[in-house]
This record gives sequence, structure tokens and C-alpha cells, in this order.
Amino acid sequence: MPQLDVNEHELSPSMTETSPSPAALPLDSQPLIDLAANPFTLFETWMKEAEKTEVNDPNAMVLATATRDGRPSARIVLLKGADHRGFVFYTNTHSRKGRELEENPHVALLFHWKSQRRQIRIEGAVTPVTPEEADAYFASRSRVSRLGAVASDQSRPLADRAVFEERLKQVEETYPQDPIPRPANWSGYRVNPEYFEFWQERRFRLHDRAVWARNGNDWDVTRLYP
Repeated sequence: MPQLDVNEHELSPSMTETSPSPAALPLDSQPLIDLAANPFTLFETWMKEAEKTEVNDPNAMVLATATRDGRPSARIVLLKGADHRGFVFYTNTHSRKGRELEENPHVALLFHWKSQRRQIRIEGAVTPVTPEEADAYFASRSRVSRLGAVASDQSRPLADRAVFEERLKQVEETYPQDPIPRPANWSGYRVNPEYFEFWQERRFRLHDRAVWARNGNDWDVTRLYP
């Protein structure tokens, strides 16, 4: 079974500018998933391809969390960072997902790019990003998004939309100019992957699937039946 060194961290595109997009190829014409690839590099390559063809938000991903006793929930969030350390998203830590992550750090991610006929599944445990990382990303958001993060009790019951809009107005009056401080309960999480599954569509549901599963400092790599 092929193995790859987890410490091979360098991410670089593996497709040239002249390579045809998978979306432009007949379903069975694109090459099979390369089992010799580094999963982080392969993820980056597929993301770059998706950025060329997805109508919007190629960085959208399903984030599945679960309670301590295993009751799952899922929602779409946006990927805001990816490198050899993992995959980063941001949220209100008092939200439902934040509360579930406090109880159970194990998550699953799913990227589905319809235009590319591809998907990637990632499983692992989260760790918080550093305060410096959270501050930097928060400062990069639009002013209204930052005001909204301060005003919102995310996932909590809201009796009337007008209550939130009034709170947003009050926050704007409190911070008429930047900077707007990041709320203590607004931060990010990094998913440290233990498992990747790359999937690409082929005709008659004879799909191409490959898995990278962490084994110490290596990856165990195998192809799966469709």
C-alpha cells in the first residue's frame, strides 16, 4: 500500500495553465486520481480548478459536528485558510456548532463542486486558531460583517427581527469608525485532517475514489470501489 510522508508540507499546483479543466473533459477522459499525490497538494489543485468554474463560493463546505452523545448536525460554512496544518473556518463560539465543538472536537468536512463533478471528504479534530489569527481575519471582513458579529447572538432565539436590527444600529453608533474589536466569543477553528477521500464522477456511477488515512507520520493510500 503506498505511503506518503505527512511532513511533505509544500503546497504547489500540479496542473499547468494549459491543462484542460476536468469540467471540459468527457466523464471517462480525465485521468484517475493519482495515488502518489500529497493530499494537501491535491486538495489545492482541485480547489484552484473549482475556482475557475464554480458560479460562486468554491470555498463553501459542509461542516458536520456532533454532540457528546453523537447527535449530528451539519451546515454550510466557508473555508478561510488551508495549508499543511489544516483547514480553517470562523464562527461565533457560542453558536450551536461552537457549543458542539466544545463537547466533541471531531468533525467532517465536505466540498462538492458540481461544475467539476468532484467532491472531497475530510475528517479530523479541531483546535482553536490563535488570537492573532482570529484578529487578523476579523479585521479583513467588511465593516457591516464585523458589526453584525458584535450584534448577533448567533443561533439563539430571536423574538423579532427588529430587535436584531436595533441592536445592530446601536453597535454602529458605538463604533462609528474603525477599529471594531473582535468579540471574545468570535474566533476560528482549524481542522487537523486524519482522513481525506477524493471522489470524481464517472459514467454509470462507476466513480473514481481514493483515500488518504493518517498513519503516524505517513499516509496510507488506497483506491476504493465506486
